[in-house]
Amino acid sequence: MIRLSVFHSTMVLTAAILLAGTAPAAMAQGKPTLDADARKAYSSLVAGVPAAKALGKDAVAVLVFPKITKAGLVIGGQFGEGVLLKGGKPAGYYNTAGASYGLQAGAQQFGYAMFFMNDKSLKALTETDGLEIGVGPSVVVVDQGIGKSLTSMNAKDDVYAFIFGQKGLMAGIGLQGNKITKLK
Repeated sequence: MIRLSVFHSTMVLTAAILLAGTAPAAMAQGKPTLDADARKAYSSLVAGVPAAKALGKDAVAVLVFPKITKAGLVIGGQFGEGVLLKGGKPAGYYNTAGASYGLQAGAQQFGYAMFFMNDKSLKALTETDGLEIGVGPSVVVVDQGIGKSLTSMNAKDDVYAFIFGQKGLMAGIGLQGNKITKLK
């Protein structure tokens, strides 16, 4: 048990060191720049992915993280900031962070958008100390296969996530284990 705690602490510390260079830059960009980047990323996503466009019409809100930085060598981490869009307007600012361990190496940037399809799932984000992906409302990561057949008529889950704009080299992308926290 003590070894696990030491390992976990080491993992979190290493992830923090790996991402230390990205967090201050993201914080320094300010809300107007983050708003513009999120709107641009969202517009590009719905223009290029019919399923995202269809879900966007029925979603109660969309949380857009225009740029997430992920890095790791056995131990890794990721960080990014995003905007909650409700009715097309900013309704809150959030960050996402996560740590991981396993067979991984590399660095990558990507974005993702989460479509909240009902008030219950949105409350899990807005009325708590943070939303941990994999705990709480069901989150479906939409890949090309699901994306081809997904419409607002057959969308039955709480939250749909689209990953976009991957740049760099990193083995695999996942959202599970990330925590999303409201910025103050």
